[in-house]
Amino acid sequence: MKCQFCENPASVHVTKVVKANKSKQEIHLCERCARRHNLIPDQATPHVDLKALLGLLLGPLQQPLVLAAPEQPAAEPLALTCPTCGLKYEEFRAEGRLGCPDEYEAFRITLEPLLERIHRSQVHSGKLPLAVRQRNRDAELRDLRKQMKAAAKAEQYEEAARLRDLIRQKEARDESR
Repeated sequence: MKCQFCENPASVHVTKVVKANKSKQEIHLCERCARRHNLIPDQATPHVDLKALLGLLLGPLQQPLVLAAPEQPAAEPLALTCPTCGLKYEEFRAEGRLGCPDEYEAFRITLEPLLERIHRSQVHSGKLPLAVRQRNRDAELRDLRKQMKAAAKAEQYEEAARLRDLIRQKEARDESR
């Protein structure tokens, strides 16, 4: 694609969405023309300050309101250090990246409120791989069959029939997929 102002190859693509008529306008520019029209900053202008952005996300350095386990006293966030690699919490705040997997546990007291604030949850609730979904479904059906047999053995026939219908419903739903 070529720049709309000159014939150089376009490297900056801007899409503007107009809410009033639900249309979009696309502009294609080369880097030089984009700088001339103030769409990207000059070389001398600093780019996004990631440290400042991270500081906004992490909030002020203060003791989070998290109850610690009785055998483990609450640590001051600035004093936290990863036992495996030696990364200090201050270094994490400055860089914005964790290095080794043990840092998640070492900085748990400060990461949990951060994750809660960013993702509104501390638990993953996204999609699971097909093999895991299949294993979970099979385990659930096995458990329901065991409950059904136990109910029939205990002569609780209404419960056994309810469980039988639930098993059939789940199997029919899975076959239709």
